[in-house]
Amino acid sequence: MGKDINNATHQEMRSLVCAQCHVEYYFNKNLPGKEGTPYLVFPWKNGMAVEDMEKYYDDLEFKDWTHKISKTPMLKAQHPGYETYITGVHADRGVSCADCHMPYKSEGGQKFTDHHIQSPLNNMANACQVCHREEGSKLMANVFERQQKSTETRLKLEDLLVKAHIEAKKAWDLGATEEQMKAILIDIRHAQWRWDYSAASHGASFHSPVETARVIGGGLNIAQEARVKLARLLADLGHNKPVEMPDISSKEKAQAFIGLDIEKLEAEKEEFKKTLLPKWLEEAKAREAKLDVKTVSTQEK
Repeated sequence: MGKDINNATHQEMRSLVCAQCHVEYYFNKNLPGKEGTPYLVFPWKNGMAVEDMEKYYDDLEFKDWTHKISKTPMLKAQHPGYETYITGVHADRGVSCADCHMPYKSEGGQKFTDHHIQSPLNNMANACQVCHREEGSKLMANVFERQQKSTETRLKLEDLLVKAHIEAKKAWDLGATEEQMKAILIDIRHAQWRWDYSAASHGASFHSPVETARVIGGGLNIAQEARVKLARLLADLGHNKPVEMPDISSKEKAQAFIGLDIEKLEAEKEEFKKTLLPKWLEEAKAREAKLDVKTVSTQEK
């Protein structure tokens, strides 16, 4: 970001401590002197907007994977919560992540940050109603309304993307060349990046509903452009009717269509639950116990 962390205010740090993880990132294995080592990088060279990070990845010709149906070089958004949060009204008013997700509490005359990190809706008296004097039920309704409207629009983009991927496969099957498909695949990549960006940035539909709507709206436009280009290409390839779409009305049907071996994945999941998960939970409890002792000792001092 080009900022000196030593000059950050106390309130800024109450958000930046969260931004260490709740951000978009990728692992670069080709840094000079660090070849082969997955080095954590934030793609903020051009800025923190969805278009800025998209350009960063495009300039590097970076991809997370290639889509098996459309052959699109895809980007996978991690969880750009901080990037979307800073575009919202709470950030504009100086409200930090911790103010809502780790609000102050008092015990024995001591005021301190609540380290039970959770949704503000689970602790509205301390998280929301310190500033907002409305009834809790009204505040909660406001949150869900924003989230539902965002999801409604995002699902429309999702529908367009599914069709674009399948139509792209049809074009490949009919003999389309890489040159003919290049602009189309870029559109699909950019449209799905916006879909994923809005879905993966946890809480963005509430943290920044205006920016989230802008991002999804851009994705809708780009996805439509991809499908228009596909319709023209398909016509050139001799296909002048709508491409038949599969029945993916349920998760099971969608998994069958893409050839997902769900039984194998379920077996791996059960094995994880039996072996690694108990070990991780025990280690986490041990670390938490040490932290609790340390916290009590510090408060006593």
